[in-house]
Amino acid sequence: MKVVLSTLAFAAAVAAHGYVDNATIGGQDYVFYQPYQDPYMSPVPERISRVVQGNGPIQDVTIADLQCGGYSEGGIVGSKPAALHATAAAGSDVTLHWTLWPTSHVGPLVTYMAKCPDAGCNDYMPGSAAVWFKIKEEGRVGTTDVWGDTPTMTAGNPVNYTIPACITPGYYLVRHEIIALHSAYAYPGAQFYPGCHQLKVTGSGTKTPEGLVGFPGAYQGTDAGITYDAYKAQTYTVPGPAVFTC
Repeated sequence: MKVVLSTLAFAAAVAAHGYVDNATIGGQDYVFYQPYQDPYMSPVPERISRVVQGNGPIQDVTIADLQCGGYSEGGIVGSKPAALHATAAAGSDVTLHWTLWPTSHVGPLVTYMAKCPDAGCNDYMPGSAAVWFKIKEEGRVGTTDVWGDTPTMTAGNPVNYTIPACITPGYYLVRHEIIALHSAYAYPGAQFYPGCHQLKVTGSGTKTPEGLVGFPGAYQGTDAGITYDAYKAQTYTVPGPAVFTC
């Protein structure tokens, strides 16, 4: 087992991409799904985060893998629900730690949420339905070399998002991604690294977001934020809908 895990860990390091490793939500620390460990453990650990197939990218904006991860080329279409939810109050901050991100893979950080059924997210698969609303985006700072994902390029640096204070309580699926643009001057070229985790949101909010989008569906290969030359000093527009505000 140690040999297998060591080999897989080495392969992951060589590939040098990444995924969210852990989070602090509602004052509790959570280890996210570990693609190079969890499948080989018995029993497989229960997580709040949905399965990702590794640290490699998705480059096709039309497939199910774009939602929460997957490996359609290898026969694994999309992700699947996690067993657990993290409880957090509307209006509270969530802190995420990515695995160390390569400095060449500049791009935005984008976060969405989708309301799950009243029973929870455990059996919920949105498909391509328009259920997602964007809650945060961090793109390029002007025309500088500072990007939304820049903090993830330093070991130990977190990123975060705030659960909107006005949304109704209940179960939510959170989709968080980096879009790496180092090869995005033509499509396909942009690399998407999405992952999803499940929340139980408490509070007394009453607002239901509008202008929802689907994954796949929200992005087109011709979008200015997807086909983009990151090596030029030019402004950048994050793809997808406008950020939801209360």
